[in-house]
Amino acid sequence: MDATAKVIGLDIAKNVFVAVGLDSHGTTVLKHKMTREDVLLTFANIPVTMIGIEACAGSHYWARKLNAMGHEVKLIAAQHTRAYVTGNKNDTNDAAAIAEARSRASTKTVPVNTEAQQDVQMLHRTRQALMHERTAMICRIRAFAGEYGQVFAVGVAKFQKGFVAWLADEKNGLSGSAIATFTELKAQLDDKDVRIAVYDARLTQAAKEDPRAADMMEVPGVGKLIATAVLAAVADPHHFSNGRDFSANLGLVPREHSSGGKQRLFGITKRGDTYLRTLLIHGARSALRSAGEKPDKMLRWAVKLSERSGVKVAAVALANKMARVLWAILAHGRVYVPVWSKSMTKPAGSHA
Repeated sequence: MDATAKVIGLDIAKNVFVAVGLDSHGTTVLKHKMTREDVLLTFANIPVTMIGIEACAGSHYWARKLNAMGHEVKLIAAQHTRAYVTGNKNDTNDAAAIAEARSRASTKTVPVNTEAQQDVQMLHRTRQALMHERTAMICRIRAFAGEYGQVFAVGVAKFQKGFVAWLADEKNGLSGSAIATFTELKAQLDDKDVRIAVYDARLTQAAKEDPRAADMMEVPGVGKLIATAVLAAVADPHHFSNGRDFSANLGLVPREHSSGGKQRLFGITKRGDTYLRTLLIHGARSALRSAGEKPDKMLRWAVKLSERSGVKVAAVALANKMARVLWAILAHGRVYVPVWSKSMTKPAGSHA
């Protein structure tokens, strides 16, 4: 490979990898195609350089391996490389676009996950898949039961209670074949509940083993799921310049389309990690429901916002604040303290 390459874009795949290198003037000086087995050997024999890889399946593994060799590897989201693609789409043009994006200091990059983070993230993704499968199973049972004139209440707990009672009822009017099928579906549903409980226990243990998780769980609406998901997603909190940068990375800030000095803001961008953003919003909804008269400044602010703009807007806004607080806890080792004032609490002896 050409040693004059200062920036290399590496297009990865299952078996075929393509590297395109640029010199200090941005001129292409390298085009190299290699197999999966040749990647590490090839980069071990070139001087330390800047490498860009599109953030996709397997990218964290290659980033860790190449960083261990001394190279400076950055992962770049696909939307930030697409603008630099010229000509038709192929592996070489994609690698060239990655190299061009990597050479720009303004390009946003994705933090490289450690193996420990990958372990926790795999727990979350597997649990998430089981949750989707359980939801699909419940919807399937509801649809089948509807054909026999039975409708269950909304909610998993209410559904399971109603479904069990219906199957046990001798007057349900079901044939032996229908009862056997519904019983089998119930067994499959119970199996998913057991497997979900196993992953919940493993995530609980992961939260106990990291003291940072305990600090984060002091924030209203943050439990073991959010705490461990944040730890799995953020290797180095200083990768983000501030809390707003982290929140923006999760898509929790307003989308902007301004021109001519006139600012126009819309709904949240919904960019970045959909799973973590969803957890934060669900956590914010839970915190709002249980806010009551708690003298927590952040909750008091969210409750007042919900009265003015509605619960959905308040939940997303609270999730935004939660993300910023979590970043501050990780980046600066702070402890969450609910700030309050006497004006937020009822006077002693008041029964109003």
